[in-house]
Amino acid sequence: MRIDLIKRPEQSKVMAVASPLIAVALTLVTGLIIFAALGVPPLKGLWVYFIDPLTSSWSLQKLAIKASPLIMIAAGLAVSYRANVWNIGAEGQLTIGALFGSAIPILFNSWQSPLTIIAMLILGVIGGMLWGLIPALLKVKTGANEILTSLMLVYVAQLLLDWLVRGPWRDPNGHNFPMSVAFDGWQRLPTFGTTDVHYGVVLAVVAALALGVLMSKTLKGFEVRVLGTAPRAGAFAGFSPNRMVIFAFLVSGGLAGLAGICEIAGPGEILQPSISPGYGFTAIIVAFLGRLNPVGVIVAGLALGVSYLGGEEAHTVLGISDKAARVFQGLLLFYILACDTLILYRPQVSWRRPRVDAEVAQ
Repeated sequence: MRIDLIKRPEQSKVMAVASPLIAVALTLVTGLIIFAALGVPPLKGLWVYFIDPLTSSWSLQKLAIKASPLIMIAAGLAVSYRANVWNIGAEGQLTIGALFGSAIPILFNSWQSPLTIIAMLILGVIGGMLWGLIPALLKVKTGANEILTSLMLVYVAQLLLDWLVRGPWRDPNGHNFPMSVAFDGWQRLPTFGTTDVHYGVVLAVVAALALGVLMSKTLKGFEVRVLGTAPRAGAFAGFSPNRMVIFAFLVSGGLAGLAGICEIAGPGEILQPSISPGYGFTAIIVAFLGRLNPVGVIVAGLALGVSYLGGEEAHTVLGISDKAARVFQGLLLFYILACDTLILYRPQVSWRRPRVDAEVAQ
């Protein structure tokens, strides 16, 4: 038996909208099976994982904080992927953005002014852009695959972070622990009233909405869509694929860097060897769940934010490893890609035996 994928002459618009919903439903069904296999009542497991994080004001605040870096990074990745530029290294760009922005409170610890946090945010964006520019230039100048180069740079960034917090940037009064001095005052993002929700949440939503306007209302957005879907038509229109690669990496890298410094200046409060639970990778799922629409990633980011909180809740209440969140995120990405594949292609089963060359058979 052989299964081939045949490209459909037309794509169903209804299924394109329903695909994320089907993927979520399939993830929930698979979750029931997983919880049953672990000896946990399936319905209770799903309740603790997906509903409990939405039942109190405190958990909703935490959801907004968890979702904001996902939304910020995924909005940039959505633009990049629509342009057919595959930035897989947002986690590394997040890390470098955090390092650039953290340089101010670490090296100039006494500077306390509203300009302090503004400078930190700007440096975070610059750091993410510069780190994203490396695979972009490698792609443009040498033809190197941006998937591999951007991904490999993640590990370089993480090793650089580890070296700094264990060496030059380690707090001299930190009892030899690998961490920087604590950020305080204007070195941290302001919060709303007495809540823990910081202004990075607003920045994430504003960034997503701004990119949504750019994609739908501007010539640059049209250029992104044309080069992503019909590169030859874009070339005839005078659009440069090389400039688009650089633009896509600057946008996605800059927003990843902004997310990194917001994470440190917000809930992080300190620079340490681990500053992200994998937001840069999870944002890839958010981008596809949001249908590569910067506005759609707001809802998708909230949905994936629930998976982080649900993983922590399941670990506390059910005794399940908090890594279960990664399982559900991976399942969701798998089902999204599977559903999208079936939208573009139809499977064709052939029962004919494959032909084998006579000499090879002998």
